[in-house]
Amino acid sequence: MKILHTTPAQDGFYMPAEFAPHEGCLMIWPERADSWQYGAYAARKAFLRVIETISESDSMTVLCSEGQYDNARAQLPDRVRLVVMETDDAWARDVGPTFVINGRGERRGIDWGFNAWGGDVDGLYPSWEKDNRVARKFCDLLNNDVYDKRNFICEGGSIHSDGEGTALVTEACLLSEGRNPDLTKTQIEQVLCDYMGVSKVIWLPRGIYNDETNEHVDNVCAFTAPGEVVLAWTDDETDPQYALSKASLDALEAATDAKGRRIKVHKLPLPKPVTITAEECDGLDLCDGEPTRTPGERLAASYVNFYIANEAVVMPAFGDPMDEKAQAILQELFPTRKVVAIAARDILIGGGNIHCVTQQIPKV
Repeated sequence: MKILHTTPAQDGFYMPAEFAPHEGCLMIWPERADSWQYGAYAARKAFLRVIETISESDSMTVLCSEGQYDNARAQLPDRVRLVVMETDDAWARDVGPTFVINGRGERRGIDWGFNAWGGDVDGLYPSWEKDNRVARKFCDLLNNDVYDKRNFICEGGSIHSDGEGTALVTEACLLSEGRNPDLTKTQIEQVLCDYMGVSKVIWLPRGIYNDETNEHVDNVCAFTAPGEVVLAWTDDETDPQYALSKASLDALEAATDAKGRRIKVHKLPLPKPVTITAEECDGLDLCDGEPTRTPGERLAASYVNFYIANEAVVMPAFGDPMDEKAQAILQELFPTRKVVAIAARDILIGGGNIHCVTQQIPKV
């Protein structure tokens, strides 16, 4: 594995869309006690359902700690590769490499800097050194060369690509004080163009209300095809999410993509607000002496946080009447894939959802 100091764009590489063919998927076995309630047993069951579904069509690699190896190996399907690699938590999307490919059948990774979604400003845990080494280690495991971009804080959940030159991000996240405060919006956009291999960045103002990642784009909006997106939506104008989604809708309707196309927006309804219970909070350890959740806190539940596998779309379900409607909309948008809804409250309690705990490895 070579550590590269050029850029993907100058080397002819680009980030493909998630709906392009995959070689595999990366996930991490959950165990962090201030993220996953009551010893992570419920979270692991939810992760296992996600792993089992995705691994039917994508080759699956799961990372785990030394202490969890035997336990994870006993529960995981035989077809899943399990690798001991220390991490601080289980957010494969954000700590794993962003993969880029070229037209000659080559794949490389990008090793962004990671600081737990805000570092000393508003990061979510005080130590992230293990997480910050995952991208490079995983590229080493795959024998893929890796671009060193650790001087730029970026998480996989904060970027989307259509594979045709357009990136989708939120201002709330990428312009947040805890990421790259010394860079202007124009400079940040240039980094995205250089490393994602895109020529157009569509900036959405906001994400999902109370999303502690500073409103990652992957929770509010995602490409479903070139020139088409789903946008998390509520018709309830009294909900604080309404103004956030409306601002993003206005931005999308005013935008064109890198090919000059107008963006076709499919509204994906949100479930009714999901709040954490006192019992669930009681099952979480303190983080640096402070609770990570408070009873009644609204969690950032969204159906947009789905993973597109080769033969399936794996979406979160919340036991809400909107589960079926969201599933039907996604099935219409992905007619060649089976849309599978997985009960994901126990993942959501950790702070993210199915897209956040997965990272696709594109096929070359």
